[in-house]
Amino acid sequence: MANFLSQKWLLPRRHFLRGMGVTLGLPLLNAMQSLRGAETSAPPRRSIFVYLPNGVNTYEYEIATDGRDYEFSKILSPLSKHRAEITPISGLHHPRAFGIAHEATRTWLTGAKHGPTDRNSISVDQLIAGVTGPKTRFPSLELSNQGQPLAVSADGIALPTEKSPALVFQSLFTEPAGGIQKQRRQLQRKESMLDLVLEDAKALANRLDHEDRGRLDQYLVAVREVEIRTRRAEAWLETPRPQIDPAIATHLNREIQLERLGDYLRTMYDLIVLAFQTDMTRVVTFNTGNEGTGPAVPEIGVNRDRHSLSHHNGDKEILQQLTRSDQFNLRQFGYFLDRLSEITEGEGPLLDTTIALYGSGLSYGNSHGTTSLPLVLAGGAGLGLKHGAHIDYNRQVKDFKGYGEGIGVYHRPVNQKAHFSNLLLTIAQRVGVETDQFSDSNRELSELLS
Repeated sequence: MANFLSQKWLLPRRHFLRGMGVTLGLPLLNAMQSLRGAETSAPPRRSIFVYLPNGVNTYEYEIATDGRDYEFSKILSPLSKHRAEITPISGLHHPRAFGIAHEATRTWLTGAKHGPTDRNSISVDQLIAGVTGPKTRFPSLELSNQGQPLAVSADGIALPTEKSPALVFQSLFTEPAGGIQKQRRQLQRKESMLDLVLEDAKALANRLDHEDRGRLDQYLVAVREVEIRTRRAEAWLETPRPQIDPAIATHLNREIQLERLGDYLRTMYDLIVLAFQTDMTRVVTFNTGNEGTGPAVPEIGVNRDRHSLSHHNGDKEILQQLTRSDQFNLRQFGYFLDRLSEITEGEGPLLDTTIALYGSGLSYGNSHGTTSLPLVLAGGAGLGLKHGAHIDYNRQVKDFKGYGEGIGVYHRPVNQKAHFSNLLLTIAQRVGVETDQFSDSNRELSELLS
């Protein structure tokens, strides 16, 4: 399935766009090299953040040594074929998120404080989308198996997600019925309704107390976000969507139940690859399950949800099932890396210009441990990242005795300076965000840079 696009469409479509004086962000395909040979602009920089709920079986996850000569642990073994393209990272934590496990998803990409009165801050994907979004039809894509979001706007509002593969495909690649004029009328009607909502809200605000006014302000932020996206959609009306090979469209434009988790995850990963390949977006968040549940994997005989598995209380049988669930999820992520590696863009694979972060905001789910997070960074070789080693920030601490000392390493930061936000900052910088600070970061991770 390496070739998603209909070859019959590519060259004629490009000729049409040139004739109309319109530029579309098309992928660098071999069939178009003669047309784009004179162009010197760098290929798009992409990023994706994939979340695994409830941590992992830390007993089977941890890697025994750091450096380039490490051996893959049992859970990470499905990624062994991508050794040269990934970096397992251990020992990072969010200082401001310490000890509040049920909020781990909400602040995984923000690093914000998340007490009952704390307001969230912008997530790193949305910081990146502020730079890359103006170049694509969709500034970012928010996906979630069970609805729990990862992305957070600059105003601290969680962005809505989509869980249906069919609806994701249709929103990206299917022209709405009725033509451009009907779409324009619908969008203009929506803008008018939003204007009325904002006018009524301003009048209502004068009659509310301070607490209710704060709630209304949060609601209005969400309304304004819809308004911005509506205007953006109207600006892209005259730009046709890419035409997808019918066989590929049939495969992706379908509903899949979570009981077939492997098929579901691979289809979502295929959709993400296609969105990147056609430059419909350059930023994606994908939450593969809610923290309070997390999907089971009945296709491999694991019928407990991930939340139940994570609260194993040391039961060996449940731990074995958690390991199998962990391996299964990593295997699907490995499939995603396979797909990115198979597609050529310019002189290298799509993976070289895509940075993928896979991990969790929990480590030891049984007692809600939130330090020494399980994280894997992949791709981005063309964006200045280097791979092939295991980086363990715990082992940089002189008196660290190893993971055999017990679960304390998942409840107390071993390396106080090893902030997860340092990694998020480094990713943001590699994909074009000009900043030297993100959340509570204290440095970029030079260990990752080539």
